[in-house]
Amino acid sequence: MYTCRECERPINQASELCPYCGADLTVPVETEPTAKTENPRKALVRRWLLWGTLVAGMWGFLWFVIPGRTGETAAREAEQQAVEALRQAGKALAEFETATGRYPDSLEALTGESLATARAAAQRAQAMGYRLEYVPGPAEGGAVRTYSLLARPGNFSYRSFHASESGSIRWTRENRPATAQDRPL
Repeated sequence: MYTCRECERPINQASELCPYCGADLTVPVETEPTAKTENPRKALVRRWLLWGTLVAGMWGFLWFVIPGRTGETAAREAEQQAVEALRQAGKALAEFETATGRYPDSLEALTGESLATARAAAQRAQAMGYRLEYVPGPAEGGAVRTYSLLARPGNFSYRSFHASESGSIRWTRENRPATAQDRPL
């Protein structure tokens, strides 16, 4: 027994028109187009491009996220920058002392080129993970005669530095600020 493809009622096999809905049964049924098979080579190339893009994207992300410098080289470079910052700030303080006969109460008391030099040194040290601190000595007769400059690392494994008006720089690897009693550089 056959059924009409439109109304699905039982019909005679020889019918050219459905007696119920009038559908023309002589017209061939349109079949769904067969899926076009893709060239295996194109599929392979497309797959490699997709994986290559994903891998390149991951490397790019990691390159951006992971810091460029690691290990001892970065520590050495940061420590050298901190020592240079101490020397530059010490030079600015020495110029101030030569001009006024005393050291300032704070680095902000420096003026002109001396202030610019001290600020630039502190910024370079900070960019490398160090904090530069100025500690004026006790005021004797209303004037500061001594000072200490400290370069304190933000990273536990880096060295801490101490500089004074004598120009000597001392360091320690302990988790504390360096003092005048530590090893000289």
